[in-house]
Amino acid sequence: MNAQTEYFLIPGAVGQLECALDLPDPEIVAAPRGLALVAHPHPLYGGTMDNKVTQTLARTFVSLGYATVRMNFRGVGKSAGSHDTGIGETDDMHTLLKHMRQQYPDLPLVLAGFSFGTFVQSCLQQRLTVQGETVQRMVLVGAAAGKWAMPEIPASTILIHGELDDTIPLQAVFDWLRPQDIPVVVIPGADHFFHRRLQHIKNLVVNMWD
Repeated sequence: MNAQTEYFLIPGAVGQLECALDLPDPEIVAAPRGLALVAHPHPLYGGTMDNKVTQTLARTFVSLGYATVRMNFRGVGKSAGSHDTGIGETDDMHTLLKHMRQQYPDLPLVLAGFSFGTFVQSCLQQRLTVQGETVQRMVLVGAAAGKWAMPEIPASTILIHGELDDTIPLQAVFDWLRPQDIPVVVIPGADHFFHRRLQHIKNLVVNMWD
């Protein structure tokens, strides 16, 4: 993502997993205020941790002072294995979290994702809640409602969706969120990949952050 990005491999259930860590500028932030995990879109349709929306989310959290880490899901880049419909990917994201907790054991945790990554992060959040671990907040962009069985999410979650998303129709997101009474921010004219509207994602999250 930038010259300071640290790329590394961690052992996963089916082999090595490729990860990338970005830290806030130490001249601006003395120490990270939190840990953010960012998940990328569907690997079978070109999704990688270098996806533009994924990188936008990573840059956003770095600017907010978070140690921000991404990973390539199974079968992407240097990550071993093959796509596992979100089940193995959730396991791998949990493995990444455990690895990062060795460096940052007590920092507040943020889970963020784009498209398929929103399903993975929502499943991870649900798992962590059962295990008694608190997630400070979630940010879901292009939430994969209607594509996968999205679990319920915390009321504090920031959701951003494109008005003209033809991959995940806005109506599917409304149908998922309506029983939970959770609002969604709709960006007018934006498609699924937020072409020419990426800046809105960062601006919205920064402005809505506590």
